[in-house]
Amino acid sequence: MDIRYDKWYSTALGREMEIKSYGHAGKCVLYIPCQDGRFYDFENFGMLDAWRPFIEAGQAMVFAVDTIDTETWSYKNGNPYWRIRRHEDWVRYLCEEVVPYMHAKCDNRGAQSDGVMVFGASLGATHAANLYFRFPDLFDTVLALSGLYDAAYGFDGYMDEKVYLNSPINYIPNMAPDHPYLEKYRRNRAVFCVGQGPWEIPESTRALERALRDKGIPAMVDYWGHDVQHDWCWWFKQVEYFVPQLLEKKEEST
Repeated sequence: MDIRYDKWYSTALGREMEIKSYGHAGKCVLYIPCQDGRFYDFENFGMLDAWRPFIEAGQAMVFAVDTIDTETWSYKNGNPYWRIRRHEDWVRYLCEEVVPYMHAKCDNRGAQSDGVMVFGASLGATHAANLYFRFPDLFDTVLALSGLYDAAYGFDGYMDEKVYLNSPINYIPNMAPDHPYLEKYRRNRAVFCVGQGPWEIPESTRALERALRDKGIPAMVDYWGHDVQHDWCWWFKQVEYFVPQLLEKKEEST
């Protein structure tokens, strides 16, 4: 397997950020770690093994990045006004620095560099889903496992225009019927999955499902059993189940 490490000074964040890529060809995939996570969690927690068949077969090329959740969503004692704006710096880093970097690497190695699949579990799924909904020209596929889709998780009762932009359960219902993103969502591919066992919060996924249904936005929304808990072992199984379907759907649509 082709594995590469890189880092650069991010102008959006004002510090060096690290990234690691896996693979040589296939769909470009951006991996968002779980809460407070680092790029190396993709390997250290075993997610690489779940993706290995797709990576080694040349179907996917995965890029793992760092979060800055400790400064934003997890920093509950901080000022929410500044925390959400720091989060927006991270969003800008991903969209303006990481995605172009991914495209360049994918082009150099013969991988697909059209739209990017964004993938994450837990708070990583929250971020992944929001990137998909906010930037459908950049991210044409999402796999979100055990996510929360209301920014209240990170910002409690605080709301301003930036928090709103990170809360799909709030902004999707308010989209106008002729909003240009709606047609883009209908062309793209989305999977949202959650268990119903310990530490899972399926109510948030149900609220997102209602919002999507009301707007006519297609997505696969799947609720796994009451034995399925908020844990890595289940996310591995969900990757093994959903990723082939997402890759096949994209191939069929080309």
